[in-house]
Amino acid sequence: MRPEDYQPTLTWWSHIWRLILMLVISGIVWGTRLGYQWEHALWWFALDLGVGVLTYLAVWWRRSHPVAVATVGNLASMVSTSSAGAGALAMVSLSTRRHWHEIVPQVGLALVCGVVAEEFFNVPDVEEPLVLRYGIMVAVIATMVAWGMYIGSRRELLASWRARAMLAEAERDAEVRQARSVERARIAREMHDVLAHRISTISMYAGALSYRDDLDRGQIRETAQTIRETSHRALTELREVLGVLREGPGDADPEQPQALPEDLEVLVDENRASGMRIEYHCSADLTGMSPARFRTLYRCLQEALTNARKHAPASTVTVRIKGDEESGVDLLVDNPLLLRADDQTLPRSGLGLVGVAERVALSGGRQSALRTDDRHFVLHVWLPWQS
Repeated sequence: MRPEDYQPTLTWWSHIWRLILMLVISGIVWGTRLGYQWEHALWWFALDLGVGVLTYLAVWWRRSHPVAVATVGNLASMVSTSSAGAGALAMVSLSTRRHWHEIVPQVGLALVCGVVAEEFFNVPDVEEPLVLRYGIMVAVIATMVAWGMYIGSRRELLASWRARAMLAEAERDAEVRQARSVERARIAREMHDVLAHRISTISMYAGALSYRDDLDRGQIRETAQTIRETSHRALTELREVLGVLREGPGDADPEQPQALPEDLEVLVDENRASGMRIEYHCSADLTGMSPARFRTLYRCLQEALTNARKHAPASTVTVRIKGDEESGVDLLVDNPLLLRADDQTLPRSGLGLVGVAERVALSGGRQSALRTDDRHFVLHVWLPWQS
Protein backbone atom coordinates (compact mmCIF):
# COMPACT_ATOMS: atom_id res chain seq x y z
CA MET A 1 0.00 0.00 0.00
CA ARG A 2 1.41 3.39 -0.97
CA PRO A 3 1.76 6.09 1.72
CA GLU A 4 -0.58 8.32 -0.27
CA ASP A 5 -3.30 5.67 0.15
CA TYR A 6 -3.37 5.72 3.95
CA GLN A 7 -2.48 9.33 4.83
CA PRO A 8 -5.50 10.78 6.64
CA THR A 9 -7.06 14.03 5.54
CA LEU A 10 -6.07 16.84 7.91
CA THR A 11 -8.80 19.02 9.38
CA TRP A 12 -8.35 22.56 10.67
CA TRP A 13 -8.02 21.21 14.21
CA SER A 14 -5.27 18.85 13.02
CA HIS A 15 -3.36 21.82 11.61
CA ILE A 16 -3.90 23.88 14.76
CA TRP A 17 -2.64 21.34 17.29
CA ARG A 18 0.36 20.53 15.09
CA LEU A 19 1.17 24.25 14.90
CA ILE A 20 0.88 24.59 18.68
CA LEU A 21 3.17 21.59 19.22
CA MET A 22 5.73 23.01 16.77
CA LEU A 23 5.71 26.36 18.56
CA VAL A 24 6.21 24.66 21.93
CA ILE A 25 9.19 22.66 20.62
CA SER A 26 10.71 25.72 18.97
CA GLY A 27 10.18 27.77 22.12
CA ILE A 28 11.93 25.19 24.32
CA VAL A 29 14.91 24.80 21.98
CA TRP A 30 15.21 28.47 21.02
CA GLY A 31 14.99 29.50 24.66
CA THR A 32 18.53 28.24 25.27
CA ARG A 33 19.93 30.77 22.76
CA LEU A 34 17.38 33.57 22.69
CA GLY A 35 18.90 35.61 25.52
CA TYR A 36 22.41 35.42 24.12
CA GLN A 37 21.25 36.33 20.60
CA TRP A 38 19.26 39.34 21.84
CA GLU A 39 22.09 40.74 23.96
CA HIS A 40 25.20 39.90 21.92
CA ALA A 41 24.21 39.04 18.31
CA LEU A 42 21.06 40.68 17.01
CA TRP A 43 21.96 39.60 13.48
CA TRP A 44 21.87 35.99 14.66
CA PHE A 45 18.46 36.63 16.30
CA ALA A 46 17.08 38.05 13.04
CA LEU A 47 18.62 35.22 10.99
CA ASP A 48 17.31 32.57 13.37
CA LEU A 49 13.81 34.01 13.34
CA GLY A 50 13.72 34.57 9.57
CA VAL A 51 14.91 31.06 8.74
CA GLY A 52 12.46 29.67 11.28
CA VAL A 53 9.53 31.48 9.66
CA LEU A 54 10.56 30.18 6.22
CA THR A 55 10.77 26.63 7.60
CA TYR A 56 7.30 26.96 9.11
CA LEU A 57 5.98 27.99 5.71
CA ALA A 58 7.79 25.16 3.91
CA VAL A 59 6.42 22.50 6.27
CA TRP A 60 2.95 23.09 4.76
CA TRP A 61 4.10 21.03 1.71
CA ARG A 62 5.60 18.17 3.74
CA ARG A 63 3.18 15.61 2.28
CA SER A 64 3.53 16.52 -1.37
CA HIS A 65 7.34 17.05 -1.17
CA PRO A 66 8.47 15.16 1.94
CA VAL A 67 12.17 14.80 1.06
CA ALA A 68 12.60 18.43 0.02
CA VAL A 69 10.85 19.77 3.13
CA ALA A 70 12.85 17.48 5.43
CA THR A 71 16.06 18.64 3.73
CA VAL A 72 15.07 22.29 4.28
CA GLY A 73 14.35 21.56 7.95
CA ASN A 74 17.71 19.85 8.49
CA LEU A 75 19.69 22.60 6.76
CA ALA A 76 17.78 25.27 8.68
CA SER A 77 18.69 23.60 11.99
CA MET A 78 22.32 24.62 11.54
CA VAL A 79 21.62 28.34 12.02
CA SER A 80 18.06 28.44 13.38
CA THR A 81 16.81 26.87 16.58
CA SER A 82 13.39 28.49 16.07
CA SER A 83 12.89 26.06 13.17
CA ALA A 84 13.23 23.06 15.49
CA GLY A 85 9.48 22.45 15.68
CA ALA A 86 8.93 22.61 11.92
CA GLY A 87 12.04 20.47 11.30
CA ALA A 88 10.83 17.86 13.79
CA LEU A 89 7.40 17.68 12.12
CA ALA A 90 9.04 17.36 8.68
CA MET A 91 11.24 14.48 9.88
CA VAL A 92 8.33 12.68 11.57
CA SER A 93 6.16 13.16 8.49
CA LEU A 94 8.89 11.75 6.26
CA SER A 95 9.32 8.74 8.56
CA THR A 96 5.61 7.91 8.35
CA ARG A 97 6.24 6.90 4.75
CA ARG A 98 8.66 4.17 6.02
CA HIS A 99 10.89 4.32 2.97
CA TRP A 100 14.42 3.63 4.13
CA HIS A 101 15.95 5.10 0.97
CA GLU A 102 14.38 8.42 2.05
CA ILE A 103 14.92 8.15 5.82
CA VAL A 104 18.60 7.09 5.94
CA PRO A 105 19.95 10.06 3.90
CA GLN A 106 17.89 12.49 5.98
CA VAL A 107 19.15 10.97 9.24
CA GLY A 108 22.73 11.36 7.98
CA LEU A 109 22.06 14.96 6.93
CA ALA A 110 20.46 15.71 10.32
CA LEU A 111 23.56 14.38 12.14
CA VAL A 112 25.91 16.41 9.95
CA CYS A 113 23.86 19.58 10.39
CA GLY A 114 23.68 18.96 14.13
CA VAL A 115 27.46 18.64 14.37
CA VAL A 116 27.93 21.85 12.35
CA ALA A 117 25.46 23.70 14.55
CA GLU A 118 27.21 22.52 17.72
CA GLU A 119 30.64 23.53 16.43
CA PHE A 120 29.93 26.86 14.71
CA PHE A 121 26.53 28.14 15.90
CA ASN A 122 26.55 27.36 19.60
CA VAL A 123 26.34 29.75 22.56
CA PRO A 124 29.93 30.28 23.75
CA ASP A 125 29.07 30.47 27.44
CA VAL A 126 27.41 27.03 27.49
CA GLU A 127 29.84 24.23 28.26
CA GLU A 128 28.46 20.68 28.05
CA PRO A 129 30.27 17.35 27.61
CA LEU A 130 30.45 16.29 23.97
CA VAL A 131 29.05 12.87 24.80
CA LEU A 132 25.98 14.47 26.38
CA ARG A 133 25.40 16.92 23.52
CA TYR A 134 25.78 14.39 20.72
CA GLY A 135 24.00 11.70 22.68
CA ILE A 136 20.97 13.94 23.07
CA MET A 137 21.13 14.78 19.35
CA VAL A 138 21.19 11.12 18.31
CA ALA A 139 18.41 10.27 20.77
CA VAL A 140 16.18 13.09 19.49
CA ILE A 141 16.68 12.09 15.83
CA ALA A 142 16.07 8.40 16.62
CA THR A 143 12.91 9.30 18.57
CA MET A 144 11.53 11.35 15.67
CA VAL A 145 12.19 8.54 13.16
CA ALA A 146 10.76 5.85 15.45
CA TRP A 147 7.68 7.92 16.24
CA GLY A 148 7.06 8.66 12.57
CA MET A 149 7.41 5.00 11.58
CA TYR A 150 5.00 3.99 14.35
CA ILE A 151 2.43 6.52 13.16
CA GLY A 152 2.87 5.35 9.55
CA SER A 153 2.46 1.68 10.43
CA ARG A 154 -0.63 2.47 12.53
CA ARG A 155 -2.15 4.50 9.71
CA GLU A 156 -1.50 1.72 7.23
CA LEU A 157 -3.02 -0.85 9.60
CA LEU A 158 -6.16 1.24 10.06
CA ALA A 159 -6.35 1.83 6.30
CA SER A 160 -6.04 -1.90 5.63
CA TRP A 161 -8.82 -2.58 8.14
CA ARG A 162 -11.01 0.02 6.45
CA ALA A 163 -10.23 -1.49 3.05
CA ARG A 164 -11.10 -4.96 4.32
CA ALA A 165 -14.33 -3.68 5.84
CA MET A 166 -15.27 -2.00 2.56
CA LEU A 167 -14.36 -5.16 0.64
CA ALA A 168 -16.40 -7.29 3.03
CA GLU A 169 -19.33 -4.89 2.66
CA ALA A 170 -19.02 -4.97 -1.14
CA GLU A 171 -18.88 -8.79 -1.08
CA ARG A 172 -21.89 -8.87 1.21
CA ASP A 173 -23.82 -6.58 -1.14
CA ALA A 174 -22.80 -8.79 -4.07
CA GLU A 175 -23.97 -11.88 -2.18
CA VAL A 176 -27.26 -10.15 -1.39
CA ARG A 177 -27.75 -9.29 -5.05
CA GLN A 178 -26.87 -12.84 -6.06
CA ALA A 179 -29.22 -14.25 -3.43
CA ARG A 180 -32.01 -12.04 -4.72
CA SER A 181 -31.35 -13.20 -8.27
CA VAL A 182 -31.31 -16.85 -7.18
CA GLU A 183 -34.48 -16.32 -5.19
CA ARG A 184 -36.22 -14.77 -8.19
CA ALA A 185 -35.22 -17.73 -10.33
CA ARG A 186 -36.39 -20.08 -7.59
CA ILE A 187 -39.75 -18.34 -7.35
CA ALA A 188 -40.13 -18.55 -11.13
CA ARG A 189 -39.41 -22.28 -11.05
CA GLU A 190 -41.82 -22.89 -8.20
CA MET A 191 -44.57 -20.86 -9.88
CA HIS A 192 -44.08 -22.70 -13.14
CA ASP A 193 -44.01 -26.13 -11.52
CA VAL A 194 -47.14 -25.52 -9.48
CA LEU A 195 -49.26 -23.62 -11.95
CA ALA A 196 -48.31 -25.16 -15.29
CA HIS A 197 -49.38 -28.62 -14.18
CA ARG A 198 -52.77 -27.54 -12.88
CA ILE A 199 -53.58 -24.93 -15.52
CA SER A 200 -52.84 -27.35 -18.35
CA THR A 201 -55.40 -29.73 -16.82
CA ILE A 202 -57.93 -26.92 -16.50
CA SER A 203 -57.30 -25.91 -20.11
CA MET A 204 -57.91 -29.45 -21.34
CA TYR A 205 -61.23 -29.77 -19.55
CA ALA A 206 -62.29 -26.28 -20.60
CA GLY A 207 -61.41 -27.15 -24.17
CA ALA A 208 -63.61 -30.23 -23.96
CA LEU A 209 -66.54 -28.06 -22.84
CA SER A 210 -65.90 -25.66 -25.72
CA TYR A 211 -65.66 -28.18 -28.56
CA ARG A 212 -67.88 -31.08 -27.50
CA ASP A 213 -71.59 -30.53 -27.93
CA ASP A 214 -72.62 -34.12 -27.20
CA LEU A 215 -72.17 -33.91 -23.43
CA ASP A 216 -75.23 -34.29 -21.25
CA ARG A 217 -75.92 -32.16 -18.19
CA GLY A 218 -74.30 -34.67 -15.84
CA GLN A 219 -71.07 -34.80 -17.83
CA ILE A 220 -70.96 -31.01 -18.07
CA ARG A 221 -71.49 -30.78 -14.31
CA GLU A 222 -68.76 -33.36 -13.68
CA THR A 223 -66.32 -31.52 -15.98
CA ALA A 224 -67.09 -28.20 -14.32
CA GLN A 225 -66.56 -29.81 -10.92
CA THR A 226 -63.18 -31.14 -12.06
CA ILE A 227 -62.18 -27.65 -13.27
CA ARG A 228 -63.26 -26.18 -9.95
CA GLU A 229 -61.33 -28.76 -7.89
CA THR A 230 -58.21 -28.38 -10.03
CA SER A 231 -58.38 -24.59 -9.74
CA HIS A 232 -58.73 -24.91 -5.97
CA ARG A 233 -55.68 -27.21 -5.83
CA ALA A 234 -53.68 -24.74 -7.92
CA LEU A 235 -54.53 -21.87 -5.59
CA THR A 236 -53.77 -23.97 -2.51
CA GLU A 237 -50.40 -25.10 -3.85
CA LEU A 238 -49.59 -21.53 -4.91
CA ARG A 239 -50.27 -20.25 -1.38
CA GLU A 240 -48.14 -23.02 0.13
CA VAL A 241 -45.24 -22.31 -2.21
CA LEU A 242 -45.39 -18.57 -1.57
CA GLY A 243 -45.53 -19.24 2.17
CA VAL A 244 -42.39 -21.35 2.02
CA LEU A 245 -40.60 -18.80 -0.15
CA ARG A 246 -41.40 -16.00 2.31
CA GLU A 247 -40.59 -17.89 5.51
CA GLY A 248 -37.89 -20.39 4.52
CA PRO A 249 -34.28 -19.14 4.47
CA GLY A 250 -33.15 -21.42 1.65
CA ASP A 251 -34.07 -23.85 -1.09
CA ALA A 252 -33.08 -27.00 0.76
CA ASP A 253 -36.23 -27.84 2.72
CA PRO A 254 -38.95 -29.84 1.01
CA GLU A 255 -42.16 -28.03 0.20
CA GLN A 256 -45.65 -29.33 0.64
CA PRO A 257 -47.68 -30.91 -0.80
CA GLN A 258 -45.02 -33.03 -2.57
CA ALA A 259 -42.91 -34.10 0.41
CA LEU A 260 -43.73 -37.81 0.61
CA PRO A 261 -42.79 -40.70 -1.74
CA GLU A 262 -46.42 -41.76 -2.15
CA ASP A 263 -47.15 -38.38 -3.71
CA LEU A 264 -45.55 -39.66 -6.91
CA GLU A 265 -48.33 -42.19 -7.31
CA VAL A 266 -50.89 -39.52 -6.44
CA LEU A 267 -49.43 -37.33 -9.18
CA VAL A 268 -49.62 -40.17 -11.69
CA ASP A 269 -53.21 -41.01 -10.68
CA GLU A 270 -54.27 -37.36 -11.06
CA ASN A 271 -52.90 -37.28 -14.59
CA ARG A 272 -54.55 -40.58 -15.43
CA ALA A 273 -57.83 -39.16 -14.15
CA SER A 274 -57.39 -36.21 -16.51
CA GLY A 275 -57.26 -38.59 -19.49
CA MET A 276 -53.57 -39.40 -19.88
CA ARG A 277 -52.35 -42.94 -20.50
CA ILE A 278 -49.38 -43.59 -18.21
CA GLU A 279 -47.32 -46.71 -17.60
CA TYR A 280 -45.70 -46.21 -14.23
CA HIS A 281 -42.94 -48.44 -12.84
CA CYS A 282 -41.05 -47.61 -9.65
CA SER A 283 -38.55 -50.16 -8.31
CA ALA A 284 -36.81 -47.82 -5.86
CA ASP A 285 -37.66 -47.45 -2.19
CA LEU A 286 -37.73 -43.66 -1.92
CA THR A 287 -38.56 -43.44 1.79
CA GLY A 288 -34.92 -42.93 2.76
CA MET A 289 -34.19 -40.38 0.06
CA SER A 290 -33.14 -36.87 0.99
CA PRO A 291 -36.25 -34.59 1.15
CA ALA A 292 -34.54 -31.98 -1.02
CA ARG A 293 -33.61 -34.58 -3.64
CA PHE A 294 -37.10 -36.10 -3.55
CA ARG A 295 -38.65 -32.71 -4.15
CA THR A 296 -36.47 -32.28 -7.21
CA LEU A 297 -37.51 -35.74 -8.42
CA TYR A 298 -41.17 -34.87 -7.90
CA ARG A 299 -40.86 -31.59 -9.79
CA CYS A 300 -39.05 -33.27 -12.69
CA LEU A 301 -41.77 -35.89 -13.05
CA GLN A 302 -44.48 -33.24 -12.75
CA GLU A 303 -42.90 -31.14 -15.50
CA ALA A 304 -42.39 -34.18 -17.73
CA LEU A 305 -46.06 -35.19 -17.43
CA THR A 306 -47.16 -31.61 -18.04
CA ASN A 307 -45.09 -31.44 -21.23
CA ALA A 308 -46.43 -34.81 -22.40
CA ARG A 309 -50.01 -33.67 -21.82
CA LYS A 310 -49.34 -30.45 -23.74
CA HIS A 311 -47.51 -31.83 -26.75
CA ALA A 312 -48.65 -35.45 -26.96
CA PRO A 313 -52.03 -35.69 -25.23
CA ALA A 314 -53.11 -38.95 -26.88
CA SER A 315 -49.79 -40.78 -26.42
CA THR A 316 -48.88 -43.37 -23.84
CA VAL A 317 -46.28 -42.02 -21.42
CA THR A 318 -43.84 -44.46 -19.86
CA VAL A 319 -42.38 -43.53 -16.47
CA ARG A 320 -39.61 -45.59 -14.88
CA ILE A 321 -37.93 -44.82 -11.55
CA LYS A 322 -35.13 -46.99 -10.20
CA GLY A 323 -32.11 -46.70 -7.97
CA ASP A 324 -30.82 -47.03 -4.44
CA GLU A 325 -28.71 -45.21 -1.87
CA GLU A 326 -25.41 -46.12 -3.55
CA SER A 327 -26.21 -45.59 -7.22
CA GLY A 328 -28.64 -42.67 -6.88
CA VAL A 329 -32.06 -42.33 -8.52
CA ASP A 330 -32.82 -42.57 -12.24
CA LEU A 331 -36.00 -41.08 -13.70
CA LEU A 332 -36.87 -41.93 -17.30
CA VAL A 333 -39.97 -40.44 -18.98
CA ASP A 334 -40.65 -41.57 -22.55
CA ASN A 335 -43.53 -40.47 -24.77
CA PRO A 336 -44.10 -40.64 -28.56
CA LEU A 337 -44.23 -37.39 -30.50
CA LEU A 338 -47.24 -36.32 -32.56
CA LEU A 339 -47.02 -36.82 -36.31
CA ARG A 340 -48.35 -33.28 -36.90
CA ALA A 341 -48.82 -30.23 -34.79
CA ASP A 342 -52.24 -29.63 -33.32
CA ASP A 343 -53.56 -26.10 -33.63
CA GLN A 344 -55.37 -26.45 -30.34
CA THR A 345 -52.35 -27.42 -28.22
CA LEU A 346 -51.32 -25.09 -25.45
CA PRO A 347 -48.71 -22.42 -26.15
CA ARG A 348 -45.15 -23.37 -25.29
CA SER A 349 -43.57 -21.49 -22.40
CA GLY A 350 -40.04 -22.72 -23.05
CA LEU A 351 -39.24 -22.59 -19.35
CA GLY A 352 -40.22 -26.03 -18.13
CA LEU A 353 -37.15 -27.97 -19.25
CA VAL A 354 -34.95 -25.00 -18.34
CA GLY A 355 -36.31 -25.15 -14.80
CA VAL A 356 -35.78 -28.92 -14.70
CA ALA A 357 -32.16 -28.50 -15.82
CA GLU A 358 -31.53 -25.82 -13.19
CA ARG A 359 -33.07 -27.88 -10.42
CA VAL A 360 -31.09 -30.98 -11.35
CA ALA A 361 -27.85 -29.00 -11.59
CA LEU A 362 -28.44 -27.39 -8.19
CA SER A 363 -29.01 -30.87 -6.74
CA GLY A 364 -25.74 -32.19 -8.17
CA GLY A 365 -27.42 -34.44 -10.72
CA ARG A 366 -27.53 -34.86 -14.49
CA GLN A 367 -30.32 -34.28 -16.99
CA SER A 368 -30.82 -34.93 -20.68
CA ALA A 369 -33.81 -34.30 -22.94
CA LEU A 370 -33.70 -35.53 -26.53
CA ARG A 371 -35.75 -36.71 -29.48
CA THR A 372 -34.90 -40.21 -30.67
CA ASP A 373 -34.90 -41.45 -34.24
CA ASP A 374 -38.19 -43.32 -33.74
CA ARG A 375 -39.92 -40.01 -32.90
CA HIS A 376 -39.90 -40.37 -29.14
CA PHE A 377 -39.15 -37.68 -26.60
CA VAL A 378 -37.10 -39.00 -23.68
CA LEU A 379 -36.32 -37.12 -20.48
CA HIS A 380 -33.62 -38.75 -18.36
CA VAL A 381 -32.73 -37.44 -14.90
CA TRP A 382 -30.19 -38.82 -12.45
CA LEU A 383 -30.06 -37.50 -8.89
CA PRO A 384 -27.82 -38.36 -5.93
CA TRP A 385 -29.60 -40.07 -3.07
CA GLN A 386 -28.59 -37.64 -0.33
CA SER A 387 -27.87 -33.91 -0.21
